Amino acid sequence: MKLQRKPSNTLSLLICFFVLSAVFFAAASVYANDWPQFRGKNRDGKSSETGLLSSWPQDGPPLAWKITGLGKGFSSISIASGKIFTMGDRKQTDNPEKEAQFMIAFDLATKKELWASRVGEPWGDGPRCTPTVDGDLVYAIGTHGDLVCMQVSDGKEVWRKNFSKDFGGKMMSGWGYSESPLIDGDKLLCTPGAKDAHIVALNKKTGDVIWKSAIPDIGKRGKDGAGYSSIVVSTAAGVRQYVQTTGRGTISVAAKDGKFLWGYNKVANNVANIPTPIINGDYAFCTTSYKTGSALLNLVADVNGVTAKEVYFLTPDQFENHHGGVVLVNGYIYGGDGQNKGTPVCLDFKTGKISWKEQPIGSGSAAVLYADNHLYFRYENNIMALVEATPKSFNLKGQFKIPVDAGPSWPYPVICDGLLYLRAGDTLLAYDIKTK
Repeated sequence: MKLQRKPSNTLSLLICFFVLSAVFFAAASVYANDWPQFRGKNRDGKSSETGLLSSWPQDGPPLAWKITGLGKGFSSISIASGKIFTMGDRKQTDNPEKEAQFMIAFDLATKKELWASRVGEPWGDGPRCTPTVDGDLVYAIGTHGDLVCMQVSDGKEVWRKNFSKDFGGKMMSGWGYSESPLIDGDKLLCTPGAKDAHIVALNKKTGDVIWKSAIPDIGKRGKDGAGYSSIVVSTAAGVRQYVQTTGRGTISVAAKDGKFLWGYNKVANNVANIPTPIINGDYAFCTTSYKTGSALLNLVADVNGVTAKEVYFLTPDQFENHHGGVVLVNGYIYGGDGQNKGTPVCLDFKTGKISWKEQPIGSGSAAVLYADNHLYFRYENNIMALVEATPKSFNLKGQFKIPVDAGPSWPYPVICDGLLYLRAGDTLLAYDIKTK
């Protein structure tokens, strides 16, 4: 009988290495295009995916599938670990006569609901926050200021806070908390809007307070309290900092201890400060509507840490984004201009010079997303449009009407793994935008 030789220890280790590498790269390829939070991995409204349609047929790209059961709300979706997460107001299973606000998870492969966990009380037309996924935990902020941490696997609550009860928080006006929480390292960042706890950093595992940031008086424009924007990270002037637009304007606090760094009051209005700032190196672009305007700020080091110097200011007649946000692509800002309008605009990031401004494709405000050299404009009246991302000229590449009318078409679009996701009230639609 011929005996087989056992593999050497070296060979065994090599086999294990290649097997584990194959598993790792397979997993990485499955989740490489995850969209784990509001406006994507970098909170900039940009997808790195390629191989997408550069034009649409007359009726738009084909609908791949749809699911219902999301409830009422304007929350967008996040996608991670093979699951879809969102929020919605819907009836309680144990009390069908009464609604509540829920965070909801669906299985991406089967489209089946996995769990729905109560966040807080309902809010008229529903929540606005998009859940933030971090490993095995997922976080959301309810419209009444309920901040919850839940397990990704089963929706079991890990911890919760309430902005009003725990921090004395307040909103600048009456549409409820709309922020999507930020995870940065071991910290969760959010904006209760209190004078001595305007922005807070919490331990993401326990909810324990790491620091609370007090904000001084930065000007008379606007109102005290949180705005409707979400925090972004900047490392301008060599200082890691959190930039946010709140009731009194755009502000920044130090990541290590919450120390106030700078504030810019000129873009504040007293109705609603909404769009998320755009960060690029040592610069921050901020914009709000209601006859306010836009500004580019140069963030430079000073004796107190960092200061913001105005590079330019655009009047509301030049450019103001209501809600729907803007994106920065190859040195140019793209977005919808005007209060309750989505007039397509391209402007030079560094100078503010308008490259082009065209008539709106739809009506109402427009949410904008970028992927594969194109802009995706979603209008309030359910018109979805594809526009080439070039400063040379405005080039419309296709449009269609979203077939589900569930009130204002405000939830931000998402692109993940070749699908364009559009939430419309209780329904989530997924369109195949991959090239064949």
